[in-house]
Amino acid sequence: MADMEAFREAVTAWAAGGPGDSARELAAQLSVRTAVLLEGPSDAAAVNALAESRGRDLAAEGVCVLPMGGAMSVARFAGLLGPCGLGIRLTGLCDERERGFYERGWERAGAGAEQKFFVCVADLEEELIRTLGVTRVEALVEAEGDLRALQIFLRQPAQQGRSSQQQLRRFLGTKKGRKIHYGRALVEALGPDRAPAPLDDLLACL
Repeated sequence: MADMEAFREAVTAWAAGGPGDSARELAAQLSVRTAVLLEGPSDAAAVNALAESRGRDLAAEGVCVLPMGGAMSVARFAGLLGPCGLGIRLTGLCDERERGFYERGWERAGAGAEQKFFVCVADLEEELIRTLGVTRVEALVEAEGDLRALQIFLRQPAQQGRSSQQQLRRFLGTKKGRKIHYGRALVEALGPDRAPAPLDDLLACL
């Protein structure tokens, strides 16, 4: 039986220059109605964690949460999936510095004003750390078994003079897979009713 992961893989292959037949067929089989275009897998982990905490199954609702491997790919994905492509409704989440990529991608894809995307100040990790607070995040890092790694990281000269929020945000990106793991862990620590505004607004629009 076809599933949303197969659709994600088919779309990613299509965006990389492969044929689009499989993506078209799966979109119809799965009744995909909305594509959530995200910069990377840590964002997808956070979106899925918040949805689950609120009792929602996005795939069953016809929503494809799709990490693109970078904001510069948004025009390509939006063109394939949006009004000029498969006709799927578009939304997404990006960092403030990547807003221009999304705006141009939306425009080229012919996405209407109702097809909004949502913007984080620095990035989603910064939004989550700010919402939880430094003390709670540090306690979570300890609970996840990463306290020693954090302590070693904080002793590096490059981290001196940075705020605690900046240090934690940078720490999450220092090891492969860590941002993905904490994308979910930070959202789960927040609970279903305390999500940062960009993430909360994104889920509300789905």
